[in-house]
Amino acid sequence: MNLAGFFVHIRIAYFFLLAFSLAAQKPSGEVEGLYEQGEQALAEHRYEDAERTYEKLRDLAPGMAEVHAKLGVVYFQESKFEQALPRLRQALKLKPGLPNVDTLLAMSLSELGQYREALPGLERGFHKSIDTAMRRMSGLQLERAYTGLQQDSKAVEVALEMRRLYPNDPEVLYQTGKLFGNYAFLTMQKLAEVAPDSTWRHQAAGEAYESEGNYTRAVEEYRKVLADHPGRAAIHFRIGRSLLERGRRNNTDEQAEASQEFERELELDATNANAAYELAEISRKGGQLEKARGLFETALKYYPDFEEAHVGIAAALISLAQPTQALQHLQQAVKLNPADEVAYYRISQVYKALGNGAEQQKALLAFRRLRTQQDKPQAERREVTKQEAEGR
Repeated sequence: MNLAGFFVHIRIAYFFLLAFSLAAQKPSGEVEGLYEQGEQALAEHRYEDAERTYEKLRDLAPGMAEVHAKLGVVYFQESKFEQALPRLRQALKLKPGLPNVDTLLAMSLSELGQYREALPGLERGFHKSIDTAMRRMSGLQLERAYTGLQQDSKAVEVALEMRRLYPNDPEVLYQTGKLFGNYAFLTMQKLAEVAPDSTWRHQAAGEAYESEGNYTRAVEEYRKVLADHPGRAAIHFRIGRSLLERGRRNNTDEQAEASQEFERELELDATNANAAYELAEISRKGGQLEKARGLFETALKYYPDFEEAHVGIAAALISLAQPTQALQHLQQAVKLNPADEVAYYRISQVYKALGNGAEQQKALLAFRRLRTQQDKPQAERREVTKQEAEGR
């Protein structure tokens, strides 16, 4: 990962400007003039000019720690990390107490892949710095260093703290997601190494295949889980979901086999609201409305805030000519999710059945507005079948 992608360089200089004041040094006129030129170049992000100026200053005032530090900052900004190291080290040798220089030195070491040497400075910068921006940059580099040293659990700890400190920072969120994904991969890889034929390995493989859309392989792995543990909860449900998704993808009817899996799941765990919902939806679409109603009620008994189940039971109730009861469920659905377009479509059906044209049109307008806003592919994997506005 290059520095530009790791954090924004442009801010770095400003965190050091005040720290390296030469006011107490009483420099000569020439040195003072060059220093002012260097500051101006830094402020305007003219790093090549700043580099030349501070190199002259270093030759004129080799004993000034601040000059070495500023030159180190410039090299860092230019991604010249190897050149930054001796300047920053010299600055600390001349004046060990210069603020933040040890952290910048650690970041330079990290950029060069010298993670072990960088670690102490990065840890201090992250855990002890009172500068928010410095702490943020130290944290990102610390994640990188721990990962490079294969100390993955420590990297995850830092990532969790970073997410807490900077919950809306896009780069922090990106790096956290990337790190967690890598950690999950390594964990599953370890599982495959230590227990390749274990139930947990087969379940993990099934979930992985399902997430990839390889439903045939997912079913195979889930059945291996059941071969070892026939009573394992949620596995029949996952097989049923995989069968439904495979049928949708291949345009084949696998609902009968999927229904059997959902029924077996409910025999093992009557509280599995997802299995009850899927069986209810298959029954509804098959015209078994009373059966569907009972199964939707079961799902809502164990999961009262199950939005899709509220919308599903409403569809069954509309078909059973019970619009008033349907409306109660649809009102709960839009309360749970004001952006549920299908709920509004079915509300329009309810008001049509009740003869309320004005409310029907309001609901249709809301449905069309939401449909326009949400008319894009859904990339996420859904845990249950999504309700659809039939005929629209």
